[in-house]
Amino acid sequence: MYIVLIRHLPTDWNKKGLLQGKRDVPIDPIAPNVWKQIHENKKILNEIGPFDIVLTSTLKRTQQTAAAYGFTDYAREALLDELDFGTFEGRQKRQLIEKFQLEWFEHPRHLVFGESLADFENRIFAFLDKYASYHKILAFGHGSWIRAVTSIHQIENVNKMNQIVVDNNALIQLDFNNHRLGGTIIGK
Repeated sequence: MYIVLIRHLPTDWNKKGLLQGKRDVPIDPIAPNVWKQIHENKKILNEIGPFDIVLTSTLKRTQQTAAAYGFTDYAREALLDELDFGTFEGRQKRQLIEKFQLEWFEHPRHLVFGESLADFENRIFAFLDKYASYHKILAFGHGSWIRAVTSIHQIENVNKMNQIVVDNNALIQLDFNNHRLGGTIIGK
């Protein structure tokens, strides 16, 4: 399985440094520099594609991003939804970092917000299992989710996720073909 992930386009909350999580915040009007990046990313997608399936989360910011890329025939997948930050949603991300500091960067799997990061990790493993038979997947997703799956790809758990930076509209490619996770080879 080869997954191409695109983080949703910027929202007003992104610009203000606010945690969105499960809040259904729309994207902002698309600025010219963002359209330019979309155009560059579409060139990469054309080289990689075609895709067996195009997915978005159930939150409108990912669906609006898929539409901006010209994709209207996508499937909504709740397993792709952003981490539930609970009471931190709508608050500055720096407040969460100040409170949890080292644990946020080194051992986030032990943290619990509106959703535990252990459950979040399991949700990502469920996604990888559900789509393991697909050869190429394009998914429009969220920052924490993309960082977490990248960490899983690198070290088989989410503990490195907050050491990874994924900007809005970033395109990330992960090759899970013959990749070992928890002793099981996926994406054969």
